Amino acid sequence: MERGNAKHSPRVDDELAHEVDGIVKGTAGGRVEEFREPEPAGEDQPEASVVPEGDDRGGVPQGMTPEEVELRSRFGRFINRSALPGDRDRLRRDAEQNEAPDDVLAEIDRLPSGVQFQTVSEAWAALGHHNETQRW
Repeated sequence: MERGNAKHSPRVDDELAHEVDGIVKGTAGGRVEEFREPEPAGEDQPEASVVPEGDDRGGVPQGMTPEEVELRSRFGRFINRSALPGDRDRLRRDAEQNEAPDDVLAEIDRLPSGVQFQTVSEAWAALGHHNETQRW
């Protein structure tokens, strides 16, 4: 007995096989018919680019240097969200549980006592460091 597809006729099977021929053989990016090729941009359309024109943002928020971003990130890496809001002692206990290095613990020890910090950025600012002046 010959195995085949009983759902379609042999003609339809051939058409379906032709549609996926480019994908199976790896030619023409899988597009067999010409109408499936994307059209180029029109004459009145802007050129495609990775960064829109006039958008000159860098990878660093305004008001901070790359080094400050890295230091704040390192500081906050050892403080869980569950510790916030929290005071200096709570942040210290949480950082110790997360095996924070000595320099991060020393920074937490410099925080004023009796002050509740809502975010890592607030604690960072209380240490005299800069935060971003404008969020994206």
